[in-house]
Amino acid sequence: MTRLRLSRAYEPATPDDGYRVYIDRLWPRGLSHETFHYDAWDKEIAPSDALRHRFHSNPDALWADFERDYRAELAANPDFAAFVAELAAHPVVTLLYSSHNETENNAVVVADTLAGTYPDKFTLS
Repeated sequence: MTRLRLSRAYEPATPDDGYRVYIDRLWPRGLSHETFHYDAWDKEIAPSDALRHRFHSNPDALWADFERDYRAELAANPDFAAFVAELAAHPVVTLLYSSHNETENNAVVVADTLAGTYPDKFTLS
């Protein structure tokens, strides 16, 4: 069973983070490759540019739409199965995101989708 954690990309890495996966399409502003610790960067799992732009136009009003549409994108994404298999190979995975909002962001949707779709493989911690 893989324990899923969430963390902002700007927070320092900790020893209990396990496998750290950055799941945004754009590089985190202000961080260098030398200071940002991650084990993988999976741009293909990130929301599409169109979905990201629409959500950022009014995040407070569009969270439910973003969540629904991003789940649909993940379900249709041909890279998602390989992503699931990669994460399931690690006991602890920290999903890294850039958003300032810690409760309404793409990592929340990915973690909820993984735990809900594969409850025998993933748990939220």
